[in-house]
Amino acid sequence: MPIQLPVVGTAAAALFVAAVVALISTPVVRSLAFRIGAVDVPKDGRRMHDHPIPRMGGLAIFFGFVLSVLVFLPLTPQLRSMLLGAVVIVILGIFDDIYALSAKLKFAVQIFAALLAVMGGNRIMMLSNINIFSSEPYWELGWLSYPITIFWIVGITNAVNLIDGLDGLACGVSTISSMTLLVIALNVSEPDVAVLTAALAGACIGFLPYNLNPAKIFMGDTGSTFLGFVLATVSIQGLFKFYTIFSFAVPFLMLALPIFDTCFAILRRVSKGQSPMAPDRGHIHHRLIDMGFSQKQAVAVLYVISAILGLSAVVLTTNGTVRAMLFLVALCVAGGMAGMIFLNHNNNNNNGSGKKSSSPPLDHSKTQIAGNDNFFGEEDRSEK
Repeated sequence: MPIQLPVVGTAAAALFVAAVVALISTPVVRSLAFRIGAVDVPKDGRRMHDHPIPRMGGLAIFFGFVLSVLVFLPLTPQLRSMLLGAVVIVILGIFDDIYALSAKLKFAVQIFAALLAVMGGNRIMMLSNINIFSSEPYWELGWLSYPITIFWIVGITNAVNLIDGLDGLACGVSTISSMTLLVIALNVSEPDVAVLTAALAGACIGFLPYNLNPAKIFMGDTGSTFLGFVLATVSIQGLFKFYTIFSFAVPFLMLALPIFDTCFAILRRVSKGQSPMAPDRGHIHHRLIDMGFSQKQAVAVLYVISAILGLSAVVLTTNGTVRAMLFLVALCVAGGMAGMIFLNHNNNNNNGSGKKSSSPPLDHSKTQIAGNDNFFGEEDRSEK
């Protein structure tokens, strides 16, 4: 189906409005964060910035997104319930950025916010049947749609939160994911989803200049959990409703980087006998820094990987004989880069545990890393 120019114009306008609002409101939010004590003070090894930096910058992203959406979209029951859940997530994030709430409380509130969205109609009703020999093109989930959708929303909410460990990383990856979903929505003629993702991308773009290294403000849990919540909910509206074999993989490709880091964090911690909620310094962005990349280089590498996976998702939703080949090549490149990162990191660890390496130890004293790599409410150890 051809892309409709009026929809493109509306999406562009939504992106522009969200970007301007976020750009203007970020300095105001930064001043507010200092006033109310939402400040990240470097107190442990996971935080390497050498001076207090305000967080709660996600509030500016929220303002840009909500204002743009209210201007360009009618308030349908699905949209109303999504925005209501997003408000709950943002309020939770604000309190967490100030007071460092407990993991169990944050997890419970996230489930409640997801339930609000689900009860408003944002549900994964069907899944593509991955059995190519079956005569049924999709599975009807029935009552299972409720727990599966809640698991998806809460999981992606925390996955985006987990990768918020370098200046501009979570915001940039969320921008790439939003733009990926925007292109897909335009391609399959989903105007509401296109406007939603354009507004989200615009809000991230407006905030990004303040969040790039060296960051003037962190988005905090307020921003990272909000971005994850909206991406998860919008992907339900725009991707899971298409009953083809490829649509099953599209949302996972679009959000592959945070999903991979989350799954690996769980396996890593459980294998060491630790709680999945225990914070550590083994995320993919930490490994890149340990390999000798500067923060800007590490973020650029992860941007490239995320963009390749996003391009793969777009390719899977288009028609063409070269689709499978492009998809395979993109996955091989992304997989090769990821494998190089982890193999190199493990080799460095082995050298350090055995005989001493001749290379000097890496100096991270000048590397500023955002302090928000929390999974399912990992305890925040910095003094707020």
